Amino acid sequence: GAQTGFGRPAPLPQTGWERLSELWRRDEQQQYPEETVNIAKSAFTAGLVGWLYGGLPAFVSARKAFIESSHGEIFQNRADAVQSAHRAGLRSFIRYGWRWSWRITAFTTIFNVVSTGLSAYRDKTTISNFAAAGAFTGALFRMHLGLQGLVGGIVFGTAFGVPAGGLLVAMYGLAGETLQEKRSRERRELYEQKLAEWQSKLHMTEILGQTENNAQGRPEMERAGEL
Repeated sequence: GAQTGFGRPAPLPQTGWERLSELWRRDEQQQYPEETVNIAKSAFTAGLVGWLYGGLPAFVSARKAFIESSHGEIFQNRADAVQSAHRAGLRSFIRYGWRWSWRITAFTTIFNVVSTGLSAYRDKTTISNFAAAGAFTGALFRMHLGLQGLVGGIVFGTAFGVPAGGLLVAMYGLAGETLQEKRSRERRELYEQKLAEWQSKLHMTEILGQTENNAQGRPEMERAGEL
């Protein structure tokens, strides 16, 4: 952000670390960058999709298993039997939905954080950023299985990252610019606007100072003339 008062606007980030740290700072409107907001949105969506992916089949399976295994049980009425089956399905929905939800959320969030960070650090969006992010995330999730699991995680993550990155790059191509290019353009335009305002204020300050000096010098000249 710009310095307060008549301070010259802060220069644009020049290094990868400066661009990277800018992702986690709020702007003057107290808003995070679009890339950071997208990471949060993707995490929420991934959690919801993961919960449905793991929970719905578990709900159907548990409900069916309860019905098949409860033929010999006695219920008060048909509604009681239906409610018992639904409760069995709901327990499985919560259990297995959560199990899938947090895993998919964690994988998606780590993948997006790494790929976004690489794009900001390198100041460009390429498929290699997504491939590297996928390989890192896959290795992180499978490293507890030893060397074989680590290699398998890298292969799986890369296989996931390449098509995902290709799809995003293609979408950016249709849009005309990537998020990184859009952010760089907006950052440059904002800096130029602030710089123009600062120069205008500085010029006005110089004019006011010169006017004040002239006003102070005029009475002294008049007194000198009277003497």
